[in-house]
Amino acid sequence: MKIEANERIRICPRCSKAYHGAPALSRADSETIICPDCGTREALESIGVKPSEQEEILETIHRSMRG
Repeated sequence: MKIEANERIRICPRCSKAYHGAPALSRADSETIICPDCGTREALESIGVKPSEQEEILETIHRSMRG
């Protein structure tokens, strides 16, 4: 994946991984900026999706984005 020169690399405070692109707003406090994956995890968790299923969903999203 190519990163454009004007995109900042950020570190997610929730998972400590580097990411770029559009961040997500944490549902935990509605203030903290987190990575898109953690945003997806929080959304899935809020509707009762188990962590193992969350990871499967994220893998599917990542595969579809690779093209």
